[in-house]
Amino acid sequence: MLEWDMIYFERPRTVVGLIIGVGFLLYYFVEVAKKPLLACRQGAWKDFLESHLSILEEKYWPTPWCYESRCQTILASLFRFRLPDLKYRREVLQLKDGGQACLDWLDGDGTNENSPIVLILPGLTGCSQSEYVKGLILSIQGIGVRCVVLNNRGTGGMPLTTTRTYCAANSDDLEAAITHLNTTNPKIPIMAIGISLGGLIIGNYLTTRIEKAAQQLVCAAVLSVPWDMIKGLRNMEEPVWNLMLNRYLAYCMCDLANSLSYKLAGNHKWDLNQVVKSRTIREFDSRFTAKQFGFRDAEDYYTSSTLHDKIHTIRVPLLCLNAADDPFQPLHAIPMEAARKSSHVAIIVTARGGHIGFMEGLFPKSSYYSDRLIGQLVRGVFSSLDGMKLIKKEADEHAGKSDYYAAKSNKC
Repeated sequence: MLEWDMIYFERPRTVVGLIIGVGFLLYYFVEVAKKPLLACRQGAWKDFLESHLSILEEKYWPTPWCYESRCQTILASLFRFRLPDLKYRREVLQLKDGGQACLDWLDGDGTNENSPIVLILPGLTGCSQSEYVKGLILSIQGIGVRCVVLNNRGTGGMPLTTTRTYCAANSDDLEAAITHLNTTNPKIPIMAIGISLGGLIIGNYLTTRIEKAAQQLVCAAVLSVPWDMIKGLRNMEEPVWNLMLNRYLAYCMCDLANSLSYKLAGNHKWDLNQVVKSRTIREFDSRFTAKQFGFRDAEDYYTSSTLHDKIHTIRVPLLCLNAADDPFQPLHAIPMEAARKSSHVAIIVTARGGHIGFMEGLFPKSSYYSDRLIGQLVRGVFSSLDGMKLIKKEADEHAGKSDYYAAKSNKC
């Protein structure tokens, strides 16, 4: 009998364990740990990213025991709970319709009133104390920038003063915040970063305030943004695990709406009693968001919120990070081809990472892959402001030519 046969019969569990272990390692090294994909038109913006983001040359090594998308999504948030609350300086922003949002400021070491500003927009029900926001801020705090978080109406402990809240298809409050920052900090460069829903709101701002946005922002970045809301929500409705995550988020939305019942209850276009019984995101948006913001239904709201077909209108250098396994955004719906043709947009896609996950290393710490990437971007942008001006000029010239030939083609 061969030696391996003897080992198998004497210690079968050890042999099976070794086989499984070797198989797992092979799968991890071949299919899981990969260099990210970069979709960007050849030109100054792509050259800038390749020069300043050394992380693009590395493989992304997801946490080996937690690389599955839903695990990354859920556990990343749990592990970030170790971060202490940050001590912000709060500024209340009064809005034209009587509503109010708030700006939470955290000045980094060595910063002053002339330091650049990074404006951060949290996700669905997030605020300035959300774990992923704190992790992001801590990763860029030592770069010499001032961080400020825009807490949407009714979030971050701010009372809701009108019946209007916020949604992905409306960027009026963001525009008011950016205009306020530009007015109170004249000639100070500002960069905006949006996470998930915050990324959608930034995308709406960039695609609707096209030239104004180009004047007000030096750069923008979005993380885990659902490019195609229709396909993204359909993916989130697939049983079992995606649907469970869907229902958890719906619960969070209902809980927030219920906490604001002092303004949202009563005789309105929506019935709050039905709203807080929503079991899925689509139900909540059908019963509340669509009615509040004047859409026919949830599908109409998602169509208006989607960004994948509006990339060509963006005139601000924009970096986007998505994971190929994000349950909110199937890979085939990420507009890679549009980014390859865009004058201003670059999309980075990692093989793994989930939704706002991007844990890395054997023992995840407070800084994750997404935080490191954004840290390198922020450092590069504010150390090369003259270079950013040249990038915008070159990209604008290319966009102008593209618009000219598109118009000429349409006439023909």
